[in-house]
Amino acid sequence: MSEADEPQLKVIARAPFHVYYEGLAYSLSATNKVGNFDILPGHADFFSMLSPGKIIIETANDQVAFEAHNGMLTVKSDEVMLFVNM
Repeated sequence: MSEADEPQLKVIARAPFHVYYEGLAYSLSATNKVGNFDILPGHADFFSMLSPGKIIIETANDQVAFEAHNGMLTVKSDEVMLFVNM
Protein backbone atom coordinates (compact mmCIF):
# COMPACT_ATOMS: atom_id res chain seq x y z
CA MET A 1 0.00 0.00 0.00
CA SER A 2 1.44 3.37 -0.97
CA GLU A 3 1.24 6.47 1.22
CA ALA A 4 -1.51 7.85 -1.04
CA ASP A 5 -3.63 4.73 -0.33
CA GLU A 6 -3.30 4.95 3.46
CA PRO A 7 -6.47 6.02 5.29
CA GLN A 8 -6.47 9.69 6.24
CA LEU A 9 -8.42 12.14 8.31
CA LYS A 10 -10.06 15.27 6.95
CA VAL A 11 -8.99 17.97 9.40
CA ILE A 12 -10.16 21.54 9.90
CA ALA A 13 -8.35 23.42 12.69
CA ARG A 14 -9.31 27.04 13.19
CA ALA A 15 -9.58 29.91 15.63
CA PRO A 16 -12.05 32.79 15.37
CA PHE A 17 -9.82 34.73 12.95
CA HIS A 18 -7.25 32.18 11.78
CA VAL A 19 -7.17 28.83 9.97
CA TYR A 20 -4.28 26.72 11.31
CA TYR A 21 -4.85 23.79 8.93
CA GLU A 22 -7.43 22.48 6.51
CA GLY A 23 -6.76 19.27 4.60
CA LEU A 24 -5.85 15.61 4.91
CA ALA A 25 -3.74 14.19 7.73
CA TYR A 26 -2.54 10.85 9.06
CA SER A 27 -2.89 11.75 12.74
CA LEU A 28 -3.67 14.50 15.20
CA SER A 29 -2.39 14.82 18.78
CA ALA A 30 -3.84 17.07 21.47
CA THR A 31 -4.44 17.31 25.23
CA ASN A 32 -7.62 17.19 27.31
CA LYS A 33 -8.37 16.97 31.04
CA VAL A 34 -7.38 13.28 31.11
CA GLY A 35 -4.07 13.80 29.29
CA ASN A 36 -2.50 13.56 25.84
CA PHE A 37 -4.39 11.68 23.14
CA ASP A 38 -4.10 10.84 19.44
CA ILE A 39 -6.70 10.66 16.69
CA LEU A 40 -6.00 8.21 13.85
CA PRO A 41 -8.13 7.17 10.87
CA GLY A 42 -10.96 4.87 12.01
CA HIS A 43 -11.24 6.56 15.43
CA ALA A 44 -14.62 6.24 17.12
CA ASP A 45 -16.88 9.29 17.14
CA PHE A 46 -15.50 11.56 19.82
CA PHE A 47 -16.02 14.97 21.41
CA SER A 48 -13.64 16.66 23.85
CA MET A 49 -12.90 20.00 25.41
CA LEU A 50 -9.20 20.73 24.97
CA SER A 51 -6.73 21.70 27.68
CA PRO A 52 -3.86 24.10 27.06
CA GLY A 53 -1.12 22.44 25.05
CA LYS A 54 0.36 21.79 21.65
CA ILE A 55 -1.76 20.48 18.77
CA ILE A 56 0.24 18.38 16.30
CA ILE A 57 -1.15 17.39 12.89
CA GLU A 58 0.88 14.89 10.86
CA THR A 59 0.36 15.32 7.11
CA ALA A 60 1.90 13.58 4.11
CA ASN A 61 4.39 16.43 3.64
CA ASP A 62 5.11 17.82 7.09
CA GLN A 63 3.98 18.42 10.63
CA VAL A 64 1.71 21.31 11.57
CA ALA A 65 2.05 22.34 15.23
CA PHE A 66 0.53 25.20 17.19
CA GLU A 67 -0.39 26.09 20.78
CA ALA A 68 -4.00 26.00 21.92
CA HIS A 69 -5.03 27.77 25.12
CA ASN A 70 -8.51 26.22 25.01
CA GLY A 71 -10.90 24.73 22.51
CA MET A 72 -13.00 21.79 21.48
CA LEU A 73 -12.55 18.90 19.09
CA THR A 74 -15.03 16.60 17.36
CA VAL A 75 -14.38 13.42 15.38
CA LYS A 76 -17.04 11.84 13.19
CA SER A 77 -16.43 9.45 10.27
CA ASP A 78 -12.75 10.41 9.91
CA GLU A 79 -13.60 14.13 9.91
CA VAL A 80 -11.90 16.11 12.68
CA MET A 81 -12.94 19.66 13.55
CA LEU A 82 -11.02 21.79 16.05
CA PHE A 83 -12.05 25.23 17.19
CA VAL A 84 -9.33 26.71 19.41
CA ASN A 85 -8.20 29.86 21.20
CA MET A 86 -11.68 31.29 21.61
